[in-house]
Amino acid sequence: MAAAGAPDGMEEPGMDTEAETVATEAPPRPVNCLEAEAAAGAAAEDSGAARGSLQPAPAQPPGDPAAQASVSNGEDAGGGAGRELVDLKIIWNKTKHDVKFPLDSTGSELKQKIHSITGLPPAMQKVMYKGLVPEDKTLREIKVTSGAKIMVVGSTINDVLAVNTPKDAAQQDAKAEENKKEPLCRQKQHRKVLDKGKPEDVMPSVKGAQERLPTVPLSGMYNKSGGKVRLTFKLEQDQLWIGTKERTEKLPMGSIKNVVSEPIEGHEDYHMMAFQLGPTEASYYWVYWVPTQYVDAIKDTVLGKWQYF
Repeated sequence: MAAAGAPDGMEEPGMDTEAETVATEAPPRPVNCLEAEAAAGAAAEDSGAARGSLQPAPAQPPGDPAAQASVSNGEDAGGGAGRELVDLKIIWNKTKHDVKFPLDSTGSELKQKIHSITGLPPAMQKVMYKGLVPEDKTLREIKVTSGAKIMVVGSTINDVLAVNTPKDAAQQDAKAEENKKEPLCRQKQHRKVLDKGKPEDVMPSVKGAQERLPTVPLSGMYNKSGGKVRLTFKLEQDQLWIGTKERTEKLPMGSIKNVVSEPIEGHEDYHMMAFQLGPTEASYYWVYWVPTQYVDAIKDTVLGKWQYF
């Protein structure tokens, strides 16, 4: 018979709560020894699995391709860890390569890096940053800054062998021809310029010294007509700019077939220098009163050491 005061099919309020309370407060069922040991073993396995999931993944071996895939093509992957890196733009054959390279690496190590990027052997490279980069000095010592553009000039061995008349042969022929003549500074065509004397605003010279090209144009010199001339070396464009009061000639360095020079008698700390622009002597562009300490740097920059191999 239904309880008084509650309609059929309905439960009195509080019945579910009482049932949950009874279930919660019910005493646990006694556990025998075998069940206790099984439960302890399962807990130990769960703990070991949890500890295993927290251990770091094993490091990949040094030669693993997967580990190397994280290094970009331009980054220095050889000993750059923990060293200060500098961002460089390596420009060769009209192609730019973005490279991160240790600032305390030498010019020789930079050539090895360029070799790995371009395939150009170090001996065939002319690497320039405000002049030729010395192999025995670090990038920090020559004050390379982040974002610097490093110009590379040079040809592969196959390119050199493909040239029918290498420049060194032309230089040897020109030198032999010069030896047959009297000193250049005594020739009439040059005396009329040299007799004007040393220009007052010519750059100072250092006799017996060899220096890299300065960061400013070489100025205060005379050309064949006796007018003032300046030389600007645009390494990024691989060009030599010859400027006068009237105009500026922009010459690709590859178009200059030879460079000759001779000390000026009585002023051996200055040279007269000519850039051969064509096949004959008539194409020589003469510059007078070039400071002697820059003569070798000019020849190396225009012709490139790599051309003698």
